[in-house]
Amino acid sequence: MTSQIQDLLATDQDLLLMQEGTMMRKVRTKSWKKLRYFRLQNDGMTVWHGSQPESMPKPTFSISDVERIRKGQDSELLRYLVEEFPLEQGFTVVFHGRRPNLDLVANSVEEAQIWMRGLQLLVDLVASMDHQEQMDQMLNEWFQQADRNQDGRMSFREAQRLLLLMNVEMDEEYAFSLFQEADVTQSDDLGSEEFVQFYKALTKRTEIEEIFEDFSSDKQKLTLLEFVDFLRKEQKEKDHAPDLALELIDRYEPSENGRLLHVLSKDGFLKYLCSKDGNIFNSDCLPIYQDMTQPLSHYYINSSHNTYLVGDQLCGQSSVEGYIRALKRGCRCVEVDTWDGPDGEPVVYHGHTLTSRILFKDVLATLAQYAFQSSDYPLILSLENHCTWEQQRTMAHHLTEILGEQLLRNTLEGLLIDSMPSPEQLRGKILVKGKKLRTIEVDKEEEEEEEEEELEKDEGPDLDPASPELDTQPQPETQGQVAGNKKERKKKFLLLSSTTIMCPDLSALVVYLRTVPFCSFTHSKENYHIYDISSFSESKAKNLIKEAGNEFVQHNARQLCRVYPSGLRTDSSNFNPQEHWNVGCQMVAMNMQTAGSAMDICDGLFRQNGGSGYVLKPEFLRDTQSSFNPERPISLYKAQILVVQVISGQQLPKVDKTKETTVVDPLVKVELYGVPEDTKEQETSHVENNGINPYWGETFYFRLQVPELAMLRFVVKDYSRKSRNNFIGQYTLPWTCMKQEMALALIQLPSLCTPACRKTWIWMSPEKHREGLEEQSTDAQTFPTYNFLKIQSQPKDQ
Repeated sequence: MTSQIQDLLATDQDLLLMQEGTMMRKVRTKSWKKLRYFRLQNDGMTVWHGSQPESMPKPTFSISDVERIRKGQDSELLRYLVEEFPLEQGFTVVFHGRRPNLDLVANSVEEAQIWMRGLQLLVDLVASMDHQEQMDQMLNEWFQQADRNQDGRMSFREAQRLLLLMNVEMDEEYAFSLFQEADVTQSDDLGSEEFVQFYKALTKRTEIEEIFEDFSSDKQKLTLLEFVDFLRKEQKEKDHAPDLALELIDRYEPSENGRLLHVLSKDGFLKYLCSKDGNIFNSDCLPIYQDMTQPLSHYYINSSHNTYLVGDQLCGQSSVEGYIRALKRGCRCVEVDTWDGPDGEPVVYHGHTLTSRILFKDVLATLAQYAFQSSDYPLILSLENHCTWEQQRTMAHHLTEILGEQLLRNTLEGLLIDSMPSPEQLRGKILVKGKKLRTIEVDKEEEEEEEEEELEKDEGPDLDPASPELDTQPQPETQGQVAGNKKERKKKFLLLSSTTIMCPDLSALVVYLRTVPFCSFTHSKENYHIYDISSFSESKAKNLIKEAGNEFVQHNARQLCRVYPSGLRTDSSNFNPQEHWNVGCQMVAMNMQTAGSAMDICDGLFRQNGGSGYVLKPEFLRDTQSSFNPERPISLYKAQILVVQVISGQQLPKVDKTKETTVVDPLVKVELYGVPEDTKEQETSHVENNGINPYWGETFYFRLQVPELAMLRFVVKDYSRKSRNNFIGQYTLPWTCMKQEMALALIQLPSLCTPACRKTWIWMSPEKHREGLEEQSTDAQTFPTYNFLKIQSQPKDQ
């Protein structure tokens, strides 16, 4: 693949012009628009820019960071500047993850087309790379970085600098000996091929070689029978091990002769371990594998809070980009807060704040385009309507005209209104969730409940005490103070708000998801239908979990509910969704623009089932007569013992890339999330000055009372003596999606740099649980030790 890129760089006309460089306008805001000189580097993988062609350039982005290229017409920012710049001359570089988009405007349509075609060509090439090609490209990039004088050779001084770039501190004498071994031409510098050998010596994994040599008779290769033996004994593959061995050799053995002879070399063995076949995540759980024909209330639904915001809740920017990013993450419930706008057009923003405003019809146009690109299962539009009657009519018109056939306007044919439809029945449909006119007058008690619910959302309840971002709690109030404060807040609310009269046209578009106030679980059971949905603030939901956990479980088995973040989370931080999933809350709305452990847990849960945004709840959370209570789980639910041995990592990136001489001191924290009894964490000691191949070899023991709800999270951090440990990367997955019987497996940390790095090894031991494990839980030698990371699970003795 590297040679293919080099060939293209020499022949493709677009790439040749990009290497010469182009003056383009970089656009950040409506007022920040500056000329910059952009140039594709000779490696074909990085774009640099400077203020002028002759100025000192600096890196702008790597091709591996780019997700896709958008036309100027699809850029929200460039559309605002259409009178200043023709849209045909603009384009947008969209990056993976949360990195902001890069909007550029060329001097002509032809120049814009050259860069769009050339960048997309390179992006597609990178996306098609396999593991070996990714490694080759990464080595080429490192060689280019180290070769400062660009003579195609690497001196030892340049190699020393490279070691720091690669995140490893090594004794100079030892590093020089490895350098000399790789210098087969004895020229005192290394060519590209010699550098590959130098790299292999640096990254030698003795822990992997040991397991390889345990099964290899000549210590050089695994024959077909030896590889079958490995798959049976260590990976717990059974009858189909011979067929699987042939398939894996054909897939991962780099040598054509090796594939013909059905043998696996060390490189092929490592390539297999680094592949999806060696990953801890069970590949059977990646496609749609769950029953999608059950009622909507039986699923966890990937949900977003204030989706339009890409920043904080007070002054942040509202943008359709928030919807695009959420939908691409698999979100299936987006929130739209509508208010009266100028010229009769409703706008979307966070009311009574300084957040910017966007048109409601622009939001709908974005939903129409992106709603079903990542998942074709139903999208729920959670409508928070604050508009007057006239602008509600406009909203209804836009919904029907812009969404067209995508909008669900009537109950499904042949399905009674007393039956909640399934995700399968609603594929390709957008459902409006909102208030609906009733045939009877709403009583005064419900009106008061709705007012209090609005108050709680706008002013915010108590914060999650476990939140790492906001750790303070208000002082306890007496009952009298609470009552007085409620009256005061209600009075203030009534002064700020005006009565909203529901427009019949808009009401008619709410079919299955009518929002209703929550009074009590008994009231809901006796008065509400299965298609009614209530919303809870995070603190109200937490209180209900503690006071009436089992009733909450039964409520959520019968009808839908939504939980949203505290109004005090003005920084758009998140709460832990796990405790709400524990009682079966379907829509736990997250501030998706904010990275952190809460979003890691959310992404981890919804990675399964085809990324559809729907995950079937455990059976005991779908039973309206369930006796389950997460606060007091009983022994009906089979407990497990989890043994995790953290062994080693490979190619961890720098935390602070501006400090070239610093090297990370990595440690690994293993976190379990589930019912309160199962939620716990343990961490390794740190390894000093080694990000290239750190070794830990530490064992942890966990008890799991309700494994069906457990989430396992591995976090790699850079140890600091003076401040909080810095985050390097993480990997989160549900217990139910872990390869329970696989011995040797890999986790890849998606938060890290390139696809070729970010690896931590895990070992899943097949041993049976022994008597007295509780007393031996601090003794790592009670289980066999291999130099990766071990995970074991088995039933706990009851």
